[in-house]
Amino acid sequence: MKERWALFRLAGSFLTVFPLGQQPDFSAERLGRSMGLFPAVGLALGLLLVISNWLLNPLLPRAVVDGLLLLVLILATGALHLDGVADLLDGLAGGRDRESALRIMKDSRVGAIGAVGLVMVLLLKFLSLYHVPLAQKNAALLLMPTAGRWCQVFLASCSSYIRSAGGTGAAFVANVGRSELLRAGLTLLLAALLLLGVDGLLLCLLLLLSAALLLHYFERRLGGVSGDVLGASTELTEVLCLILLLALL
Repeated sequence: MKERWALFRLAGSFLTVFPLGQQPDFSAERLGRSMGLFPAVGLALGLLLVISNWLLNPLLPRAVVDGLLLLVLILATGALHLDGVADLLDGLAGGRDRESALRIMKDSRVGAIGAVGLVMVLLLKFLSLYHVPLAQKNAALLLMPTAGRWCQVFLASCSSYIRSAGGTGAAFVANVGRSELLRAGLTLLLAALLLLGVDGLLLCLLLLLSAALLLHYFERRLGGVSGDVLGASTELTEVLCLILLLALL
């Protein structure tokens, strides 16, 4: 249990801006092992959103509350994955081949395609959350960040890292294994079943299908994954999770 808590703190230190006590061991092997707890960190972020919704809901119109909830998530994560969305879209749109796409993705400047894509991701996330039925809103707030961080584990454990010089995600991808993927998947599945019943199982199957399609695309287009790919996949999966919930509920 002590080791699980240490890995959870490590995952939380990377995925959020919150201080989690004494600085944990950031060795490459432990970074990979901590990925099994990524969805658990997502659940913690979801709980933060549920509490924020409970506090804000009596005071403000729902549209304003939902916008503030997304801002809470952005601030809590330090906009960690939104940067990946812009970089990935710029690279995919401007790169004619794998090498040029990776070169553009490494550029810190945001192009037009990246900016438009970033706006659309946030807009779709807001609109989808706004239209989730109130009776299932807490479930959506819990599952959205959990699903997004599960997708990172799926892609990292099923693919290879594409930058020879290394990068932010290299240690995670090189050291994550099937046990971490299983732990992450069970976390998402149990949360979905508890919150949605049978619909939760269907949601997980659809998320698995979407993650497999993303994996296939990135393998063909880029030859694997990078930190930007993992970050962007989190945001895309969060949006997709909300859209699927709308369709199912």
